[in-house]
Amino acid sequence: MAFRVLLADDLYFMRMVQKEVLEAKGFEIVGEASTGTEAVARYEELNPDIVILDITMPEMNGLEAMKKIFEFDRNAKIIICSAIGQQNLIVDAINAGIKDFIVKPFKPERLLSAINKALTE
Repeated sequence: MAFRVLLADDLYFMRMVQKEVLEAKGFEIVGEASTGTEAVARYEELNPDIVILDITMPEMNGLEAMKKIFEFDRNAKIIICSAIGQQNLIVDAINAGIKDFIVKPFKPERLLSAINKALTE
């Protein structure tokens, strides 16, 4: 059975890159979101095994979405994938319980490593 992934990033291109990398390794992309609000709704609807979440998104940023997802499911596995320069936000996210942080632009191996680590914890 393939692990089910939700991709949340306001940039379509970034979601497509992540999707290509993950599908090539057998992951199932069960949903995509371009806003934080959408990410929360999709999580509640789809109950994925893991979420790849950007910080900078419209309507609700990734950290707010992360908190809402954790309110719904304290055991959610969330990886933040965002641009550098948001160090204070990264610390907040790690303290809140994310599994890892990936800096954009990322290497495919880094994304896969973070997901595999999160899924085996």
